[in-house]
Amino acid sequence: MDLILCHTTADFDALGAAVGLTCLMPGSKIVLTGGAHPPVRDFLALHRDEYALIERRSVNPEKIRSVTVVDTQQRDRLGKAAEWLDLPQLHHITVYDHHLGQDSDILATQFHISSVGATTTLIVEQLQQQNISLTSSQATAMALGIHVDTGSLTYDQSTPRDALALAWLMQQGASLSVIANYREPGLSPQLQRLLKEALEKIEYLCLRGYTIAWVILKTEGFVPGLSSLASQLIELTEIDALLLAGEYPLNKDESRLTIIGRSQIPGVHLDQLFQTLGGGGHSQAASLNLRGVDAQNILQQLLNGIKTTIPHPPTARDLMSSPVRTIRPETTIAEAQRILLRYGHSGLSVVDTEGQLVGIISRRDLDIAFHHGFSHAPVKGYMTINLKTITPETTLPQIESLMVTYDIGRLPVLDHGQLVGIVTRTDVLRELHQSSEYRIINAESQPTLSTQHPAPSTQLQSRLTPQLWELLTKASQAAEQRGWHLYLVGGAVRDLLLAEAASGTLMITDIDLVVDGFHKTTDVGAGVELAKALQEIYPAARLEIHGAFQTAALLWHKDPELDSLWVDIATARTEFYPYPAANPEVEASSIRQDLYRRDFTINALALRLTSPREGELLDFFGGLLDLAAKQIRVLHANSFIEDPTRIYRGVRFAVRFGFTIEPRTEEYIRYAINSGVYDRTAQTNSKTPALQTRLKAELKYILSAPYWESALKLLNDLGALQCIHPTLKLDHELLRQLRLLERCWRRFDTQQKLIPWQTRLEVLIAHLAPKYQHKVAKNLQLPEDMLARLHKLAPAKSEVTDFLSTSKKHSQIVQFLRKYDVEMLILIAIASHRIIRQKIWRYLTVLYHIQPILNGNDLKKLGYKPSPQFRQMLDEILAATIDGVIKDKVEAEDFLAKNYPV
Repeated sequence: MDLILCHTTADFDALGAAVGLTCLMPGSKIVLTGGAHPPVRDFLALHRDEYALIERRSVNPEKIRSVTVVDTQQRDRLGKAAEWLDLPQLHHITVYDHHLGQDSDILATQFHISSVGATTTLIVEQLQQQNISLTSSQATAMALGIHVDTGSLTYDQSTPRDALALAWLMQQGASLSVIANYREPGLSPQLQRLLKEALEKIEYLCLRGYTIAWVILKTEGFVPGLSSLASQLIELTEIDALLLAGEYPLNKDESRLTIIGRSQIPGVHLDQLFQTLGGGGHSQAASLNLRGVDAQNILQQLLNGIKTTIPHPPTARDLMSSPVRTIRPETTIAEAQRILLRYGHSGLSVVDTEGQLVGIISRRDLDIAFHHGFSHAPVKGYMTINLKTITPETTLPQIESLMVTYDIGRLPVLDHGQLVGIVTRTDVLRELHQSSEYRIINAESQPTLSTQHPAPSTQLQSRLTPQLWELLTKASQAAEQRGWHLYLVGGAVRDLLLAEAASGTLMITDIDLVVDGFHKTTDVGAGVELAKALQEIYPAARLEIHGAFQTAALLWHKDPELDSLWVDIATARTEFYPYPAANPEVEASSIRQDLYRRDFTINALALRLTSPREGELLDFFGGLLDLAAKQIRVLHANSFIEDPTRIYRGVRFAVRFGFTIEPRTEEYIRYAINSGVYDRTAQTNSKTPALQTRLKAELKYILSAPYWESALKLLNDLGALQCIHPTLKLDHELLRQLRLLERCWRRFDTQQKLIPWQTRLEVLIAHLAPKYQHKVAKNLQLPEDMLARLHKLAPAKSEVTDFLSTSKKHSQIVQFLRKYDVEMLILIAIASHRIIRQKIWRYLTVLYHIQPILNGNDLKKLGYKPSPQFRQMLDEILAATIDGVIKDKVEAEDFLAKNYPV
């Protein structure tokens, strides 16, 4: 007999998982080890006969072959049936559960535990893998399990896997009417009386913008369905967290206490709080049962636990964009519109000569004025003057309330009367939807998004070397002392999230830090000041400062602790491109605007290193979702027009990580390339760094990487090689030459004297028509030797081809080819016919390395007097050796005696 055990007081998730397992294990039986929730009990009163349920008392322990436990990992939740786990004849014990972080006391032979919203989801996935179909009643029971445990996919622990499982169950015929009837059943008369009593006795506490409530209900006996009562209280009172205690006497001296917990507060994990007292559950829903305890004392312990874990709500200082773009009341409508275009804002703050806020003007106000022909008019006639303002300490709930009450889209932030920032409706919406702590976990080798549990900073500390973590800690402490926020941004955060949990310490040699300290910065910028402070702690580091971009870099070279490390520290900034492919103009800004100026969503992630919200992951643009979806998505439509090197970066990331370029992003790439904007820009501007030095830097990254061929193919498919030159295409001939180059290196560049990326780039440029080669190389600011080589390539190829096309002695070939450097001969060889190429290959691999058998000292010993003729004699000996006329020293001496008698 194969048994499937549901925990005591079985819920729909336990029942649904068990029903699904009977399909995976034909002939198995379900045992409810100790009652069920009232809705489950009512459901089974009608549907029991449709499932393989048996009573615990009807089981013969001697006939049990295997036991499968669902929705729990604890023996004490199986009641008396836990004794079956110790039977000696059991073939195996299997546990299915979705509660992570629990220490199981079941000695199972196999565990199936994963971070999903319901255990039933795990069973559905196995049914799908084995192509097993369900009856409508089976699908209904399983769908109820997922609906109830995920709050119909509204609880934080819900995952895309739960949604996919529900969709499949609907395809299998799950009854929506039955689900609707049992998912939220009405309260029994007894629970309705208790609901009225609870509403009269409930106590409240407001802390950090959240409302916590608790109540103790004393009854004469056990009351089923307290969890439904808790749900009704949450809905009626609109509270954020609830502790509902029910107490009834067992005898004269002892009582039993049941506490139901519910929470919608991010960062409060009820399962962890309840586990310390012997309970369990989820982060948002948990329960415990105790006997012989002081109910008030237990409730106070849980209440204290919730209070200590409630996070500080974000304040305006955390949300606001700053510095604020301001204009004077006399600024014209046309000038205000130009400023909005430059910075991409939807409104501007208006201040007087003393910096006092006097109004706000929106894009809509400007558009209306412009439409009516008032572009020359001052903004003071159109701005809003009756303003609602907030302080840096105003909390998110207060900000949200102001916006809703007064229908305001933006709130200026004043600090002692001075305008220091602005909070927009977009800022609030982003925070509401993305303020949870995110992480990516590896589940069955597929990244899955989750919004709870340890913040990435915990993972970061465990994966970085202690020396590197100490450096980040000291940097964050130095920033905090100056009143700044410090963030780890970009590639380091991305790579942390992509790295597998079992990968050990993360080797990072390039770290980007951003200081959000605009309101307290020095003249040279907060980033520069922080870099100088760190250099005092790490005097071995070399400091480089780039004032124009408000950045600094600390560089270690072969340090005994930090090895070769590069740490870039920048002040949070925004940027504006004066024309396509130019270098950006930068200004100090906030972390939000700093992340928005970046190239792709997966690189626009930031990890906060400073308190009070240390470890918070900022993801304003869906970077985590794109990491999980393995796609490259650009931040804004004009990104590639402003900077074409982003096309190359996007391709590099896509090929490196095995990602795809998101369809809309690919459209933006093709539009930018086909628009001709790069050609027009190059013709009208002498300096186009994105098509010169920055493009060369990206080509270096790509052509140095092992995935260079795949990257070039993708660039070619996108038409992006036109950024190098409009006529450049990766055709069959060019690809053949690049592959020949690989063979060439393996044959005779064993000492790796050649620089792969430069040689590959030379091959690309050499494939262009001769009239373009030197110009392209000069535009990319390549070294002088490469410029000279490309300039001489066409005539050199013609000379070599003509010479080698006719039969020549080996010595003549050596004498002729000796005047060309190795790089030139490689370029000629890979672009030539096989016969010519083979002769050059032979020269480079064999003939070039043949040395004269005799030298000047040997000639002296033979009686020859030193003279200019020595060079001629030695050259003739070498030529004869190369041609095979001379094979050893004796033959060389005979050669001299015959041709140059002493």
